[in-house]
Amino acid sequence: MLKVGITGGIGSGKTLVAAIFHTLGIPVYDADAAAKRLMNASVEIRSQLIRLFGEDTYKNQQLDRGLLASKVFGDPEKLKQLNAIVHPVTIRDSQEWFAKQSAPYAIKEAAIFFETGSDRYVDYMIGVTAPEALRIHRAMERSRITEEQVRERMKQQLDEAEKMRRCHFVIDNGGTVSLIEQVVNLHKKLLTLAG
Repeated sequence: MLKVGITGGIGSGKTLVAAIFHTLGIPVYDADAAAKRLMNASVEIRSQLIRLFGEDTYKNQQLDRGLLASKVFGDPEKLKQLNAIVHPVTIRDSQEWFAKQSAPYAIKEAAIFFETGSDRYVDYMIGVTAPEALRIHRAMERSRITEEQVRERMKQQLDEAEKMRRCHFVIDNGGTVSLIEQVVNLHKKLLTLAG
């Protein structure tokens, strides 16, 4: 079975692309959702976060996301420490998930693949791209955040052009080419590659 990664900058539409693949019967692992789940479920993550950020990081056995965000926002070193705790556990969880799949190929969707080095655990990378102005607009609409906040998040991610250059396949989600058609064509190609 082929392991395929999907990535793209904030507002690129990678989640929509992953949903289309899922509709085609392909299993999809959502790394962001998994990380949120593991931050509550993993004793390993919980103990390290409490040690680093304090007892008040969890309230009633649930992570206080707002508090944690306030502690790492604008502090690159704290964000780096948070990622160093969460990413290895999420990568391990995704590898266990891949091992249980029986489809010709399965997909892991993550905003930061190359940044964490987790691209080395997949056979192919798909990049989803869109013009920056459109990505900013989508992110502001979806997350109800300011343009400044979107740009701040963009700074945490690998440059879009570099990210796409490192991918085996690129899907254009700028609205000028049919997204469904691109995904269906790539699905056929991946089925062929999977043998």
